[in-house]
Amino acid sequence: MSDEDQIHIPPSFEAVYRDARRRLTVPRDEFRARYELCEDMAQMLVEPSQAVHHDQGVEEDEILARTQAGLTSAESGFNPAEALWVVIRLAELLGWRHDGLPVAEG
Repeated sequence: MSDEDQIHIPPSFEAVYRDARRRLTVPRDEFRARYELCEDMAQMLVEPSQAVHHDQGVEEDEILARTQAGLTSAESGFNPAEALWVVIRLAELLGWRHDGLPVAEG
């Protein structure tokens, strides 16, 4: 089994690259590479986001908004849907509230 077959790509990311008929809109290799890039970016942003929140007192939603603004810039290399996915994933990793995440009951 190849490494690429072992990568679990979540449905939330698949939605970024599937059309209304559920077909991928890019070649599979590109799809996997884009997922890995987006997941790596979300993981890399965890520590700096925590530091800004704790050290500078910046609110969670402001950090997420600034992150999304940076990721949607033309120079970032991310398309708007990927940028949103990265921010939602970052919020999930940090345990922060985001409109793109389900609200926990209880």
